[in-house]
Amino acid sequence: MSLEAIEKVSQVESKNRERKAAAEAEAKQIIANAERDGLALLQKVRAEAAENGKNLLAQAEARAEQRAAEIARSAEQEGCILRETAGKHLEEAAEFIVGRVVNT
Repeated sequence: MSLEAIEKVSQVESKNRERKAAAEAEAKQIIANAERDGLALLQKVRAEAAENGKNLLAQAEARAEQRAAEIARSAEQEGCILRETAGKHLEEAAEFIVGRVVNT
């Protein structure tokens, strides 16, 4: 093999090694970028999920508070009705008790 051919082969092999190293470096950079982007997206999704969870909890608390107020109003109305009904029968109950005590 002539010296010129050997030099040409050496140059081609050197260029191939450089291309291979460049390709490996580029692949590593692509992987690093993908990992960075993936982690950023994951953090974003987690933050959005946490925010959605807070919003849902706030909505549920508001509905529960509203329902508790409705139940309290209903209980107050029922209590008023019961007191009114009991007041109407108070005199009858007192007469009944006095009658039982006196007749005993």
